[in-house]
Amino acid sequence: MTKTKSNAGAGRKFSRRSLLKASAGTAALLAAARMNFPAGAFAQGSGPEVTKAIFGYIALMDASPLVIAKEKGIFAKYGVGDVEVSKQASWGATRDNIVLGGERNGIDGAHILTPMPYLISAGKVTQNNVPTPMYILARLNLDAQAISVSNEYKDLKVTNDASALKAAFAKKRSEGKEVKVAMTFPGGTHDLWIRYWLAAGGIDPDKDVSTIVVPPPQMVANMKVGNMDAFCVGEPWGEQLVNQGFGFTACSTGEIWSKHPEKGLGMRAEYVDKYPKATQAILMAVMEAQQWCDKPANRAEMSEIVGKRQWFNVPVPDIIGRANGDINYGNGRVEKGTKQFMKFWQDNASYPFKSHDSWFVTEDIRWGKFEPTTDIKAMVDKVNREDLWKAAAKSLGVAAADIPASTSRGKETFFDGKVFDPENPSAYLKSLSIKRIEV
Repeated sequence: MTKTKSNAGAGRKFSRRSLLKASAGTAALLAAARMNFPAGAFAQGSGPEVTKAIFGYIALMDASPLVIAKEKGIFAKYGVGDVEVSKQASWGATRDNIVLGGERNGIDGAHILTPMPYLISAGKVTQNNVPTPMYILARLNLDAQAISVSNEYKDLKVTNDASALKAAFAKKRSEGKEVKVAMTFPGGTHDLWIRYWLAAGGIDPDKDVSTIVVPPPQMVANMKVGNMDAFCVGEPWGEQLVNQGFGFTACSTGEIWSKHPEKGLGMRAEYVDKYPKATQAILMAVMEAQQWCDKPANRAEMSEIVGKRQWFNVPVPDIIGRANGDINYGNGRVEKGTKQFMKFWQDNASYPFKSHDSWFVTEDIRWGKFEPTTDIKAMVDKVNREDLWKAAAKSLGVAAADIPASTSRGKETFFDGKVFDPENPSAYLKSLSIKRIEV
C-alpha cells in the first residue's frame, strides 16, 4: 500500500513537471507561429483547413512566383507546405486537369492564361461544354510576352507595326504556300496579342493566315524546322529563339499595350469555397513570392532557379537578358535597360483589376469565343475575386497605398491609338475594323 502511495505521489510530481514543460513548449510553439504567420493572417490563430493544393504551371517566366514560393519554403511559411507545383504539357492539359480537380488526380488551380478561367467557367472550351466554375485570385505579372517572326521576313523591319507583312503573306499564299501563325491556346492571351497585332496591321487572323496551337516549350523547335511564320508566347522562348538564330522578335507585348495584364492565379471555385483559409494562405505565399521576384537584386537567382531541369530546363543566358529589360530583337535592333521586363509586383501587377478582365472577355467576343450578348460585367463579377486578394494583402501587411481603391484601372490606350473604356466595351468593339461580329 505504501509503495502504491509512493508511486502515485511520484506520478503527481511527474504530471506537474510535465505541465510546466508543456506550457513552456506551447509558448515556444506560439512564438514560432507568430514569427511564421503575420498578425491577423488567420482569425483567432486558426490555420488553413488543409495544407495541400495542386497547382499546374507551364514553363514560362510568369510562373516564377509559384516556383519561388515552393523552392524557398514560402508555402510552408504560411501553413500550406504540401502545395505541389506540377508541370503541364500544354494549356489544353492544364484545362483538362483543372476540370478533373486535385481530388481526382487533376489539379486545383494553375498559373493560367487570364481568359481561361472565363472560358472554362462558361464551358466554352471543356468537354461537352460542361462548365467548371473557376476564380481568378491574383494577377501573376504584367508585360514580357513576345511576338516572334521567321528569319524569312527579317529584311522587312517588322515591329509592333505588322503592316509590312501583309503583302509578304499575300505573296506567299498566292504561291500556294500556307502562312502559319502560332499561339498557345484559342482565346488565351497569346492568341489575343497576336490577333491584335495582325489586325492592327491590316491582316485578318482568320482569313489571311492559318492560326495554329503550339505549346510554349515547343515554339522554338517548330520555328527551327519551318513550321510557322510567326508566333506569340511568353519568355524565355522569344529570347531563346533569337539566341539560337532561328527568328527575330518583332515586339514585346508591352509595346502593344504598356503594363498589360498577363497570367493569372486561377483556382477551381470548389476548392476556394471549401477551403477559404487555405486559399488565403496560398494567396499570401504567392504574393510574397511576387514581391521577391520583383526585386532587381533577385533576378539572377530567380533565373537560375526557374532554369533548373526540374522546372523550365532552360539555360540562364536564355532568361536573364529580358528579365533585366535588355532585348536583342535578333534583327539588328538591340536595346538595353528597357521597361519591357516582367513586372511581378510593381505597378499593381498582382492585383486582378476587373477592368482588365473585361478587356479579355471583350476581345473574346470580338473573335467569336463568346456571344455578342454576353453580360461582361456579370461574368467578371462572378469569376474575378479581387476581394480575396485585398483580404490577403491586408493580412500580409501590404500598405494601404499599395492596395487599389478601385477595381478599374480606367481607360486603356493601345499602340495604334485604340482606347478601351471598361464602362463602354461596345464603343471599343465598334472602333475595330477587323472582327467577327457586328456591333
